Amino acid sequence: MTQANPHHNFASPTHQTKDYSLVTIGEMMEPIHALFSPSETVGETIAQLREVVKTAFVTYAFVADRTGQLLGILTMRDLLLADKSTKLEDIMIRNPFSLQKDSKLMDAMKLVLNLHFPIYPVCDEGGKLVGLIRGANMFEAQAIEISAQAGSMVGVTKEERLSTPWFKSLLYRHPWLQLNLLTAFIAAGVVAVFQPTLDKLVILAVFLPVLAGQSGNTGCQALAVALRGMTLGELKPGKEKALVIKEALLGLANGALVGISAGIGMYIFANMQAKPEDPMMIWPAERAFLLAFVTFAAMIASCMISGLSGAFIPLALKRLGADPCTASSIFLTTATDVASMGVFLGLATMLIR
Repeated sequence: MTQANPHHNFASPTHQTKDYSLVTIGEMMEPIHALFSPSETVGETIAQLREVVKTAFVTYAFVADRTGQLLGILTMRDLLLADKSTKLEDIMIRNPFSLQKDSKLMDAMKLVLNLHFPIYPVCDEGGKLVGLIRGANMFEAQAIEISAQAGSMVGVTKEERLSTPWFKSLLYRHPWLQLNLLTAFIAAGVVAVFQPTLDKLVILAVFLPVLAGQSGNTGCQALAVALRGMTLGELKPGKEKALVIKEALLGLANGALVGISAGIGMYIFANMQAKPEDPMMIWPAERAFLLAFVTFAAMIASCMISGLSGAFIPLALKRLGADPCTASSIFLTTATDVASMGVFLGLATMLIR
């Protein structure tokens, strides 16, 4: 029986500071303990396995030629049911699925997503068997990577944990908060441009958080779907345009439905605030209806832009070579705030003129 390199370089998925988006299969693989030649018989193989299982957990046995080329896989069921004189080449599963040693873990996860084998053989570029990797370890590592996305989206690095010293946490988080402050100034600048409109129609200030909050949620939904698809490999090359269009249409539809409720709310609130002595309220009912229509139209536009942004931002970050999860929500919040406030106050300004 031939054994692979006994030096175990397996990286435990529970390692707290591991960035699994960069880990390769070779870094996580385990050595082969049950490796046989195709000419060996079932009886010889079982006799050797009795010794191997005393020190190693064996799920499959592997068959390779003298150069180490992977030829097949043996299941325990086939070994137990076959005649002891049968050669392994007659019962092995030929041309088995294998993973490349240099493949990124997250790329390999996309290949095994629908397979769910307990063990995957690992080969080098020449097809030589160099180790194995357990499916449970791969999925555990992926779960850790996905769990880190929620923090990455708001500027919390993957390295930070509950046990991280407060000063290091400050260094990790503060630069992103400075960036968030800069983007907040951009949104504030949009409001400042329309300050004369707000001075004339103070009622608009009440509905600014409504527009910003609703469009922000729409964008976050699109962002979550986009990131999930990219992580799980569901977003195939060439499908990016379809994703952006879909999320824009969903934003349009959701904005229209929510806009009806928001418009009704604006109409009721505007009538409650109407004052006969106010020169701006010559026709209170008509004015309230126009404000309701502005709210409805702004909700549609802002939600559509937010949905589009939620899908486009992670794609753009990936195209630029950056982590799509990193601070995505900061850029998304800026886009949604600028769009919602700009459209809402812009339409209201046209109404006054």
